[in-house]
Amino acid sequence: MENNKPANNEIQIELSEEMAQGTYANLAIISHSSSEFILDFIRVVPGAPKAQVKSRVILTPDNAQRLLFALQDNIKKFGEQLQAGNNNNKTANFEDFTGPTGEA
Repeated sequence: MENNKPANNEIQIELSEEMAQGTYANLAIISHSSSEFILDFIRVVPGAPKAQVKSRVILTPDNAQRLLFALQDNIKKFGEQLQAGNNNNKTANFEDFTGPTGEA
């Protein structure tokens, strides 16, 4: 019997080079219906009359709640790292950034 499944139901995630570059957004608008949450990520340029939606993510309520918990956990860890390092400039340190861990 062949066993080609990853152990413990792991999911292997592929990240293309283009997607790894990311998309900058400095505004998020969140709306919802009874069955989904919609997150629109927008780039606002000062002085420009329009702002463009750069990405839209649609989530089930359960997955939106998982995202909330994952963000809260990561923000807590970020604050602890700042405090432990006595970093007074409050800027992000991406030296130890390893990418997504699939927590959401």
